[in-house]
Amino acid sequence: MAKLAFLGLGVMGYPMAGHLAAKGHDVCVYNRTASKAEAWVAQHGGKFATTPAEAAKNCEIVFACVGNDDDLRVVTLGDAGAFAAMKKGSIFVDHTTASANIARELYAAAGNAGFDFIDAPVSGGQLGAENGVLTVMCGGDSGPYERAEPVIAAFAKSCKLMGESGAGQLTKMVNQICIAGLMQGLSEGLHFADKAGLDGERVVEVISKGAAGSWQMENRYRTMIADEFDFGFAVDWMRKDLGICLAEANENGASLPGTAQIDQYYKDVQNMGGQRWDTSSLIRRLRKLDS
Repeated sequence: MAKLAFLGLGVMGYPMAGHLAAKGHDVCVYNRTASKAEAWVAQHGGKFATTPAEAAKNCEIVFACVGNDDDLRVVTLGDAGAFAAMKKGSIFVDHTTASANIARELYAAAGNAGFDFIDAPVSGGQLGAENGVLTVMCGGDSGPYERAEPVIAAFAKSCKLMGESGAGQLTKMVNQICIAGLMQGLSEGLHFADKAGLDGERVVEVISKGAAGSWQMENRYRTMIADEFDFGFAVDWMRKDLGICLAEANENGASLPGTAQIDQYYKDVQNMGGQRWDTSSLIRRLRKLDS
């Protein structure tokens, strides 16, 4: 069993760290709001630290799952950041959905300090984190990845090294681009079915067994029909992710016209008060346009 730290106990990090503790690892957690760390220790055991550096000291692997590039810099390179305390030969595994540029920056900083960095964003949402069945896409060197992967398996159903540093984040961008398109397509399809006088549930029962089927269709169509969105992956976070995708596309020359348009549709949802609604709430925008 390994000595681990976990930085960031949000809706994803809290259960992910819990799975590590359940496997018998010695886990020290850190969270910006200390009460969340105290609650985690009360539930899972282990201990909590008041700074990232304190949590990371003497650990074999330090995990992080925070909000964005700036948050990641704070917990790694900021005052009392984890990088200053990590021992040589250890590994920092970052599950934040962030830019490929910050991944490469931190990979270089870690290498200069004598330890390793893996960018490892996840897919599967809060439910996947709670059930320990996340998909993890990694970027970095193969040796550290092979050492970290059996530990990551505590909360993952699938984990794969996608290439050099930044490749995990780039793969997550592909994931979010595809989800955005699927969500808009599903929203338009269900909206069309309603306008055409069809029973949406019966329609999905038929088409989900063919080429139109997707995870989004299987898991979101009932709540979309019922106009329920108080759960799942928030629109605010999707806009953050799509902003990362569009910025990267601006650098690498990729053309993402559909993604750019759907990003603006999500902006409309935010303006409707849907900042924390699930991403399937795109259909609510279509309903509003018709009202």
